[in-house]
Amino acid sequence: MVLRQLKSKEESAEARHPIDCHVGRRIRLRRAQLRLSQGALASRIGVSFQAVQKYESGSIRISASRLYEMSVALAVTPGFFFADYSGGPDAEGALAAEAGEMGSAFDRRETLSLVRGYYGIRDRALQAEILRLIARLGNREAAPENSPKTSSQTS
Repeated sequence: MVLRQLKSKEESAEARHPIDCHVGRRIRLRRAQLRLSQGALASRIGVSFQAVQKYESGSIRISASRLYEMSVALAVTPGFFFADYSGGPDAEGALAAEAGEMGSAFDRRETLSLVRGYYGIRDRALQAEILRLIARLGNREAAPENSPKTSSQTS
């Protein structure tokens, strides 16, 4: 019995379609932008918060009618959920790999905290400076250790 349950869980993880994962990531992104909890979104569309979790992970497919309700609740068009999806059989492997990388990044609390904090900054100039700083820090290997400013300041 336990073996059968484990096997069905493995099969369901493998059965995730890349478009379902992509739509789920877009739902999570928009929900985070609106600062909605999974529970709040669930009550808006009439499902449990567990269902929202499964939609966001791509574990369960979202019906057309539920996707429409989701778009109304999140104040976007249904097409929003498919944005940036290149589609096609060649893209499925790449999208599945991207889902693993991006999905894990967006599942982490600190990522959502960074996004909320960033959009909470009202000063657009400061927001732009912080974005540049994060980009620089995130690409440390690519940036030279001594920038021209640093060299001229130490001389």
